Amino acid sequence: MEKISVFLDDYRKPPEGYVLAETIDECLYLLKNFDIDHLSLDHDLTSHVRNGLMLVEIMIQKQLYANRITIHSANSAGGKAMYNCFKQAQHDYLMPQSININLRPMPLNPFISRMLSIYKK
Repeated sequence: MEKISVFLDDYRKPPEGYVLAETIDECLYLLKNFDIDHLSLDHDLTSHVRNGLMLVEIMIQKQLYANRITIHSANSAGGKAMYNCFKQAQHDYLMPQSININLRPMPLNPFISRMLSIYKK
């Protein structure tokens, strides 16, 4: 099976070398059909009901994982809920302990963040 990296987001552009998934259905398709090396997840998507947390719950239920998972959501409450859901699944032995899970929020507009960091100096 081909190994890829996936970026779930409906607003940001994916990093170079990543496959973009804009919905949880696209992401689930990729999880089922490819070996995912790195999966980077957003919480807030176009559908407020079918969001990143729903994807995490489905992933755990269906045992669909990546080698590494990063939650990049700027929504702090949503991102923490996703992270805690994965960590609880590892604690309950529903998810392999070997999967590295990171919570690394990304700003919605990188240009504004860069400008703010310049002015803070």
